[in-house]
Amino acid sequence: MARRKQNRYWGYFPRSSPIPVKNGIKARTRRGQFGEHWWAQRWIAVLESFGWDNRLQRGRTYARKGQVLSINVGPGRVTARVQGSRRAPYSVRIEIVPLRDDQWERVIDAMAQQAIFAAQLLAGEMPPEIERVFQVAGVSLFPTSKDVAMNCSCPDWAVPCKHVAAVYYLLGEEFDRDPFLLLTLRGRTRDQVIAALRARRAAAAPPAEEVAPEEEPEPQVEPLEADLSRFWEMRGNLGGFRVAIAAPPVETALLKRLGPPSFSQRPEAFIGALTLAYATVTDRALALAFDEDQPGGSDVEP
Repeated sequence: MARRKQNRYWGYFPRSSPIPVKNGIKARTRRGQFGEHWWAQRWIAVLESFGWDNRLQRGRTYARKGQVLSINVGPGRVTARVQGSRRAPYSVRIEIVPLRDDQWERVIDAMAQQAIFAAQLLAGEMPPEIERVFQVAGVSLFPTSKDVAMNCSCPDWAVPCKHVAAVYYLLGEEFDRDPFLLLTLRGRTRDQVIAALRARRAAAAPPAEEVAPEEEPEPQVEPLEADLSRFWEMRGNLGGFRVAIAAPPVETALLKRLGPPSFSQRPEAFIGALTLAYATVTDRALALAFDEDQPGGSDVEP
């Protein structure tokens, strides 16, 4: 009897098993660390700074079993539904303090001073230096524990509980796929950031001088039927023509910029297959270009 009273006082709940879910959101990683890129790992580090190792461990298990039913990311907030041991799923809410408009103006000004940021952001890449840009503007890209508020409708008193932790870990993998979600949580979408960068750079560009076009004489074109016997002959000297072949600076940049296709029922699998196919084509093309045993390989400049 005393044991039950103590359990109720401290908010203790016996260990239970969650109801299995068929079509939940499952983590891509089956073991080890969550998050592949530096920005995803920084996000998860904030969660793990709260402690509660036992609940974080169960949160990782929930994420890998697919107990999270849905995740919605909006400016400054994340809402999700997680299936626990009770019939009704629990409602999870994670709130991030968004940056103020004046803070975002300083960040955009700092970004616009370096053209590489616009190029990398357009290609879907999160440049490592971007964190330094936020710091120069006097703010932080990644929220600290003071900037994060977590809430779950489950009866567990701990924050974060295992349901919140499961959503938080899955968000790290979502940031691997789309790092712009970090900016969304801080109050600006990708389109808003890119549009602001373009406006800043356009305003800073010098005005173009209007030059009247010169009138050029119409070229004298030899009729096709004048000499059909020489039609396939090379008319100019191409001795100085060279082709430079190299791997792209950003792998599958176009796929990252366009995002998952709307026509595919499994967009992530579709993107993964295309990424593998393009990588294979790139490797084969480079092998053919630089293999001296291949015909014409020595005529190509590296």
